[in-house]
Amino acid sequence: MRESNLYQDEETKVLRNRSLSGKRIFWTFILAIILSIGIIIPMAENFYTLQGFVNRFLPQKSLNYTAGRIGVDKLKEYKAGLVKENAKLSNSLENFIPKQNYLIINTSGNDFVLMNKQEVIRKGKCSTGSYTMLKGKDEKQWVFKTPRGMLKILKKIKDPVWKKPDWAFIEEGLPVPSSNHPSRYETGTLGDYSLHLGDGYMIHGTLYKRFLGMPVTHGCIRMGDEDLETVFNALPMGSKVYIY
Repeated sequence: MRESNLYQDEETKVLRNRSLSGKRIFWTFILAIILSIGIIIPMAENFYTLQGFVNRFLPQKSLNYTAGRIGVDKLKEYKAGLVKENAKLSNSLENFIPKQNYLIINTSGNDFVLMNKQEVIRKGKCSTGSYTMLKGKDEKQWVFKTPRGMLKILKKIKDPVWKKPDWAFIEEGLPVPSSNHPSRYETGTLGDYSLHLGDGYMIHGTLYKRFLGMPVTHGCIRMGDEDLETVFNALPMGSKVYIY
């Protein structure tokens, strides 16, 4: 009877110890899981985000410096390219600018600029073509417009005499005389100077100074006395005249 009780007591102790051991293992496992969740998840979040990756492998200061350095270098490269391009365009422009004085006529604003390379010598008002049309007999007609483009000074005359063309007589309602009739020759009308551009077009003076700055001519370019004298003296033969 006594041996049976001892045996039962020992068996009870073994079962109790096993139960305690199992509980310890269980709670140890639960605690390990809890600790793992508390440590691994923040580490995973930190590691698998870009910021975590950057913080681990690329120090932020170094990254900012590298990005900034790339931006600065690109900006410098872009500016250097602009400088080179501007220099190239400037050189190309220099090649087109006449070496001697030249004249620019604006037919819209009826003004002129006398230039020496990129320096303005003189500017002022002038008069250009009226764009009116005159019809004569035999279906002849004239449109009084100033030619545009690049022209050249072909001839320079002081105290010029105007040989009136056919349209001058038709405009006045007069019969057209022979080509060398004395009535064709008129002094004082063109002012003190004339610069010939070809095809009958000239830069000359005018008796009607109040109309300067207005489109009233038959195609020639009229200037005031002082402006005309300056232009006449400044432009040698062959000088370029740009009309637009």
